[in-house]
Amino acid sequence: MKLLEGKVAIVTGAARGIGEGIAIKFAEHGANVAFTYVSDSSAEKAKALQEKLVNSYGIRAVSYKSNAGDLAQCEALVNEVIKEFGTVDILVNNAGISKDNLLMRMSPEQWNDVIQVNLNSVFYMTKQVIRPMMKTRNGVIINMSSIIGEIGNAGQASYAASKAGIIGFTKSVAKELGSRNIRCNAIAPGFVETDMTSYLKEGEAADKYKAGIPLGKFATAEDIANTALFLASDMGSYITGQTISVCGGLNI
Repeated sequence: MKLLEGKVAIVTGAARGIGEGIAIKFAEHGANVAFTYVSDSSAEKAKALQEKLVNSYGIRAVSYKSNAGDLAQCEALVNEVIKEFGTVDILVNNAGISKDNLLMRMSPEQWNDVIQVNLNSVFYMTKQVIRPMMKTRNGVIINMSSIIGEIGNAGQASYAASKAGIIGFTKSVAKELGSRNIRCNAIAPGFVETDMTSYLKEGEAADKYKAGIPLGKFATAEDIANTALFLASDMGSYITGQTISVCGGLNI
């Protein structure tokens, strides 16, 4: 059974990691997928993912080079997606960065870069998809927060602030748009096995973090993608304004 048959989804930051996992999972369940990447170094991976989605799942997929932290590029992206696909049913705000540093050493530039990409991008993209979703009186917005936005972490003040801001934004959007049958939820992953956390795969550092996780292991990108699928599909039709923590129990 395909849970997203014929839907049109935008996934930002999907050339690798969690975003790639979500794009694949959505395509597997019949969604047409528009996804973004930001750097020239990711162009080849984005092209390969686009071909994989089309050839393996028989859906329409297009990759776009677009910076989610730039309002003009977000507007252009959504316009292009609507021109190509006709509408937008699902938005996954996944694009994000981290520039970790102790607060006393953190520069305003480091702070602003993280807020711009992680938090402002969610505002930019969500604002752009509201109109087509309101027109059809249907839509799902999924914002990628983090367990760090719930519990904080030393050396990650900017990252924690951006991810906590996403949670508040999600609740507000859910209240604004619920009457239009548009749902907005957040996912708060814990440690996930991606390129960003590759340095934690093994050794003392990995053992230390895993010891604090009740399930004793890191998540995979597919674990997060499965949650996104649930929220995007009709299985999550009565869920809005919520933050689903996918962290192996790290926050308890």
